[in-house]
Amino acid sequence: MRLLVIDRDPGFTQVLTNRLDAVGWELRTIANPATVDALVTMRLNALVVDLAVIGPGSWEYLERVCARMPGLAVIVCTGPSSVAQRVRGLRLGADAWMTKPCHAEELICVVEAALRRHRRAEMPDLVQTTSVGELTIRPDLYQAYVSGQSLELTAREFEILQLLSQSDRVLRREEIYERVWGYAMAHGDRSVDVFVRKLRQKLRAGSPDWNYIHTHFGVGYRFAAEPDLEASAGATEHSPSLADTALLGV
Repeated sequence: MRLLVIDRDPGFTQVLTNRLDAVGWELRTIANPATVDALVTMRLNALVVDLAVIGPGSWEYLERVCARMPGLAVIVCTGPSSVAQRVRGLRLGADAWMTKPCHAEELICVVEAALRRHRRAEMPDLVQTTSVGELTIRPDLYQAYVSGQSLELTAREFEILQLLSQSDRVLRREEIYERVWGYAMAHGDRSVDVFVRKLRQKLRAGSPDWNYIHTHFGVGYRFAAEPDLEASAGATEHSPSLADTALLGV
């Protein structure tokens, strides 16, 4: 787990550091607000922020962070506040609001609870088995099959396949990344293309006569099970005709 704390209280952050080191979390603390782009590159699971550190633009900052990284668990941990302020923060997207002074152990439990909610939200619904083309998609087993043979998809490959197969439109690369990885895609990140390429290779190996994932250049990907006419034509060209069979004496 990767947690960032934006806070200027060294005693508080030291207590958190000692506690989280014991459970194997990766904790980073900073005393000044990081840009949203910087937060994206950190690939965080959770953020604890003291809005007093952010300053006058704290509400706008909180809104941008929550909108840009919907998979990030965001906990506001700040000084005394009004009911209106707490309600505003939660409506902007914060998962929880804690008032200082607070116990580090309680804050950690709040972070863990927020992470559990995010993980449940990211889990695919256990819908019934889907069969399309030669492909059978089993959400309950997190796997896809052709003629009963597993395609040996990784968890990430299956998540992409499941997401595409449940959509009836072209999905942008950025949207795929946000919904599968859980946060916004950094500029220049090619992870989606890499995983789609691996997924296609496995689909092609298991079901060579069908195309399932279609590229829309400059946009993203679309799922549709369509027979591969070129593959079928090639198979026909290489198959001996009746006349050829007669000549061969078969």
